[in-house]
Amino acid sequence: MSRLLQKAPLTSVFQILVGAHGRFVNKEVSSDLITKVDGWNLVSEGDALRLKKSWKVKTFTKGLEMFKLIADVAEAEGHHPDLHLVGWNNVTVEIWTHAVGGLTENDFILAAKINALNMQHLLRRKATN
Repeated sequence: MSRLLQKAPLTSVFQILVGAHGRFVNKEVSSDLITKVDGWNLVSEGDALRLKKSWKVKTFTKGLEMFKLIADVAEAEGHHPDLHLVGWNNVTVEIWTHAVGGLTENDFILAAKINALNMQHLLRRKATN
């Protein structure tokens, strides 16, 4: 993990570019960084790790509003998560770096910035996992 991520809040860090897509992080480093992004989980897809978080929103359109808030952050960061709206009110966000087939420091930075969004008015209840 870079020294910057050890010291600074993740929300204050812009993308870390090492190579074209950021610095790959292994399972051990991911286990340390996950503690900095409340409510996110490390999940395995085959051999690759991903970050995943789910919420229940008040209505279908509130889910779309949530997508817009997340999309604005993702565009600013140049890093785009997978967004899922299942049923009418179940929102799930998955983050990983497709180009490296796993997690980079940039994934955790994006998760922290999503956490910093004011989305309480959209939520039916507290975030679920």
